[in-house]
Amino acid sequence: MDQLQLTDFDVDQQLLALPGVSLLIFTSIGCSSCRWARHHLPELLLPIDRLCWIDAEENGGAVQRYGVFHLPTLFVIRDGEFYGTLRGTLSLDAIVAGLEQALAQAPDDLP
Repeated sequence: MDQLQLTDFDVDQQLLALPGVSLLIFTSIGCSSCRWARHHLPELLLPIDRLCWIDAEENGGAVQRYGVFHLPTLFVIRDGEFYGTLRGTLSLDAIVAGLEQALAQAPDDLP
C-alpha cells in the first residue's frame, strides 16, 4: 500500500489528483494513538489504495480547513472527491465498515 506525507502546501492538489481510495490521516508525534496508527495501519489489509499522513502540529492550515478536533482523525477521499470523516475505532473491521458507509454516501467538495 502506498503512503504519502502531505503538508499544507500540497494536500489539496495531491488529493484532487490521486486516483482510487485514499485515507487522509491527521496525526501528531505526541499522540499515542497516532503513533499506534502510524505503526499498524500500513500492516492492515485495508481496501484502499494509499494512506496519506499529515502532521497536525506542523500543518495548522489543513487542520483548520478540515475541522480536526482530535487525533488521529481519518478522512476518506476517492478519485478526488471527499467522502467525509471515518468514525470508529482503529481496527480492521471498524475501518472497513466505516469505508463502506462513507463511500455509499454522495461525495462533497474538499474542505
